[in-house]
Amino acid sequence: MTRTIGIDLGTSGVKAVILQDAETVLAEASHPITISIPHIGWSEQNADDWVAAVWSCLDQLTATAPQPMSAVAAIGLSGQMLCALLLDPAHKPLRPAILWNDQRSIAECADLLVRCPDIGQRTNGTPDPGITAPKLLWLARHEPQVMRDARMLLLTKDYVRLALTGDLASEPSDAGGTQLMDCRTGLWDHQLCEIAGWNPDHLPPLTQPWLAAGGLRPALAHRWGLKPGIPVAAGAGDNMAATLGAGAARPGDAVVTLGTSSVTCIVDAAFHPGPQHALLTSAHAAPDTFLSMGVVMSATAALDWTARLSGTTAAALATEAAALTTPKQAASPVFLPCLNGIRTPANLPTATARIEGLHPGVDRAMLGYATMEGVAFQIADCITAQHAVGARPRRFIAVGGGTRSTLWTTLIATAIGAPVALPARSDIGGPAGAARLAAVAAGAPLDVLSAPLPIRATIDPDPALGDILAPRKARFDALVQNARHG
Repeated sequence: MTRTIGIDLGTSGVKAVILQDAETVLAEASHPITISIPHIGWSEQNADDWVAAVWSCLDQLTATAPQPMSAVAAIGLSGQMLCALLLDPAHKPLRPAILWNDQRSIAECADLLVRCPDIGQRTNGTPDPGITAPKLLWLARHEPQVMRDARMLLLTKDYVRLALTGDLASEPSDAGGTQLMDCRTGLWDHQLCEIAGWNPDHLPPLTQPWLAAGGLRPALAHRWGLKPGIPVAAGAGDNMAATLGAGAARPGDAVVTLGTSSVTCIVDAAFHPGPQHALLTSAHAAPDTFLSMGVVMSATAALDWTARLSGTTAAALATEAAALTTPKQAASPVFLPCLNGIRTPANLPTATARIEGLHPGVDRAMLGYATMEGVAFQIADCITAQHAVGARPRRFIAVGGGTRSTLWTTLIATAIGAPVALPARSDIGGPAGAARLAAVAAGAPLDVLSAPLPIRATIDPDPALGDILAPRKARFDALVQNARHG
């Protein structure tokens, strides 16, 4: 029996689990992290808060599950992607990390395209303010002293691994989001670094996600009752780890994450970039595979917004929407809930939400339904774009907090025209994927990365709901076109 720890560094908090044989949860812990918004459109975090949150989680596991902790063979990491964290020569942060949802570098995205017109075919996609390289150009213009002092660029999980082991490293799944790496080869690209104004000597060495990238420091091992020097796997970006954690490691496997945002991840045997559709395509965390990612910027965040606006909670609103009759579903407004812009497929980061069909009979349940439907339509648009570039999903798994709503999952299944499977534990995808990588680093076979998970339900498309959605999708498409034209 292999016991490993999987740690997921999310935007709002850290979650850690002890897993046995890559699927049985023995213990879990969590700790929140604060986001700083110094200006509208900015999003930052103190990198040492990541470390403190991880330490808190491991302290909790030590206190509540000392026996499972003592038998842990390795640690794996998953982390929010695309940040820019600059370190000084002593590997200390020079400023707060700029996060994936930061919007300050929109102008620099245009500059990158001018400097490297084919960047979308070489890297993970079209330049976006969430990606690392535009942030570096912004820092060069607005905080040049920080750039002059910087001697290392690290990503979220890689900074935590440095604290755990003392070793610098990264891996292609996460590094692919920097636009400093050629995603086809999985190597840092000197020309891309030059275009972004970054010295390639100030990047960590790359290894594979499932390989050890250092051993646990003895003092930390003593603190948590672990064996000194146990391997800490290189780990993976959060989308890749969550995809692995849902049991998706083979070409054709697809995972729809229905969380704050929604990402449709399709495992692919080849690199099929889709910059013209604002798809993100990077190495997956399983051997010889890539991950095509279609992104909906506001998913459960959109339902949270509608719930706040209508004076209730998202869970209550989802329940009310599920109770609507068919005529009220058909009479609901049509909503494009792009509250944080549109990424896939239109690439409109400054787009605002659109709604049509308001009338005196609209109640908050109908607004809730329209929000959930609008997210489902956006997910369907992502998959259509992924089909267009050659990604071929064969089976869909859905994870994330939004899957607690059967209506929402049925809307997605019906909109995409395919059954959607729900795993028994849909809330631990990131840490479970990280734990699987740790298991391989500890000596388990690579097959553990693709081990299937228990499925608690499969949601089929609903033909009657499909009859309602068809004309409403045409109206939704018109709202997208309206957003394209401002």
